[in-house]
Amino acid sequence: MAEETQKGLSEVERLYRDYGVRTRELKNQGERIIAYFCAFVPLEIIAAAGFVPLRIRGDVNEPITKGDVELETIACPYVRSSFDVALKGRYGFCDGLILPHSCDSIARTYSVWRYVLGFPYSHFVNLPHTANSSSMEFFKEEIKMFKKSLERFAKKEISDGDLARYITLYNENRKKVKALYELRKQDPPLISGSEMTKILVAGLSLPVQEANDLFDQLLEEIKKREATKKKLPRVMIVGSTVDNHDFISLVEESGASVVVDSLCIGTREFWPETQLTADPLDGIVDRYLGRINCPRTYIERKKGDTYQDDLERRFGDIGMFVRDYNVDGVVLYMYKYCDPFGFEIPARKAYVDSLNVPVLYLEDEYLSGTTGRLRTRIQAFLEMIE
Repeated sequence: MAEETQKGLSEVERLYRDYGVRTRELKNQGERIIAYFCAFVPLEIIAAAGFVPLRIRGDVNEPITKGDVELETIACPYVRSSFDVALKGRYGFCDGLILPHSCDSIARTYSVWRYVLGFPYSHFVNLPHTANSSSMEFFKEEIKMFKKSLERFAKKEISDGDLARYITLYNENRKKVKALYELRKQDPPLISGSEMTKILVAGLSLPVQEANDLFDQLLEEIKKREATKKKLPRVMIVGSTVDNHDFISLVEESGASVVVDSLCIGTREFWPETQLTADPLDGIVDRYLGRINCPRTYIERKKGDTYQDDLERRFGDIGMFVRDYNVDGVVLYMYKYCDPFGFEIPARKAYVDSLNVPVLYLEDEYLSGTTGRLRTRIQAFLEMIE
């Protein structure tokens, strides 16, 4: 009976440990798979064209060997690791590759990915770095070109009805993720941060309807849990792409409950929904350029704003989560050479300080073997906020 009540979590473990196992199964069944990088690639268009999107990940347990032959070593370690495992055949079964202009490490390596890996299809989504009206117009033209490019490769026209259907499905997906996060508001939370990381990563390797079904099953299972009686400091993790549970587990093993985040594979990616507009591309453009709060997109300071006003506009989502999830402390966790986030560290720290919430800044490599050296600093931080 216990195994039956954990069926969804067991499937998550399988999908997490052998990332891409389900997409390989689908490939063998005749489905076509498109690998993509970063939260800025419009998944609704990929799915509407008849492909299964698979988000590219690195591997913190795999030393970077082949990747450093092709890429400079001062590039983002997450990008280098992802490229390394791709060179080693991790995504060789995929039919295509899509990279967006999310940061220099991704944008400047697109030609290397395309040339070295030789996917049958590849496309670069040119995303502006501002979200004003002219940028929106430019991005819509880019999205139109992307749509036409996929249509030619798929040999299928993508109708407005197809787009509307997948906008609805992906919005349902995002709502279910939010429902899982709601279970973390309880004190102690019903679901751990490390479990949440595995769930989100597993979902990124599935067709959206299968992910929705899995999330429904997980919600049913987790709601039946009995919460532990021990209450721990409630911590929020703020950073870029944390797609491995090791760091989250380290924080929790050190004596905290990780209850919420502002991460690329986390609230930053799943909170914004796509509006169903008369022209579906308008809703897609608005979401991917205007609603994903990432430092790679410049938010202009308005005339007359104070410094604090500017901080609120840029980082207000962090304050919202701190209040909604009753956060006791924030950990800013960044990878080396991640310039967009690195440049913002002083401002992000100043904003968290303005909330009167303790904050710890950590810089790390994208390798599981390096997280242990952070343990003492994390433990000291948690002792301070208890």
